[in-house]
Amino acid sequence: MRFVGIDPSTKTGFVALDLDGKVMKAKELTGIGKEDPKRMATMIDNIMSHMHPGDSIVIEGFGFNSQQAIQLGGIGWGIRMALLRRGMDYTEVAPNAVKKFVNVTGWIGDPGKKRRLKGKEKKQVVMEAVQLHFGFSHKSDNVVDAYIMAQIARHIYTARSMSDRYLPAYQAEVLESILHPKKKVKLK
Repeated sequence: MRFVGIDPSTKTGFVALDLDGKVMKAKELTGIGKEDPKRMATMIDNIMSHMHPGDSIVIEGFGFNSQQAIQLGGIGWGIRMALLRRGMDYTEVAPNAVKKFVNVTGWIGDPGKKRRLKGKEKKQVVMEAVQLHFGFSHKSDNVVDAYIMAQIARHIYTARSMSDRYLPAYQAEVLESILHPKKKVKLK
């Protein structure tokens, strides 16, 4: 059994962990060339070449405020369709839940004087939190995000197979929202 995290982007992060949380593979995948759709198609093919039957997969959900929304949507949907064709299930986790799993809120400062973390500063805070929580580091923030998702996949498996888990509250909340999502109320 492997636990796989995928951070879909123009540089897609891919991490596979074993049952004990040991890194089996940690890569940033980019595809061939700079022209789309060839680059996107070869990147998706490359991602799928790393997938194994029985992998427990977590993929980051779509962000809403991306400057590259169309391109990232194409990559994200392409990966999902490739997984579907192979009969591979995956769990989608919202970008904010990925950050929350390592206790990053996207804000810094004291109450009343908080400011929102943006861009590289936010990515750096996440990378530092992953190092603190798990002792994992990588030069690519995409691989670091994929590592968080692989850990989420591992903890989902553990939470389903063991009744007694001792996690920080913020990690338990993320797992609870994935395992027992609240039903959305449709407004008329």
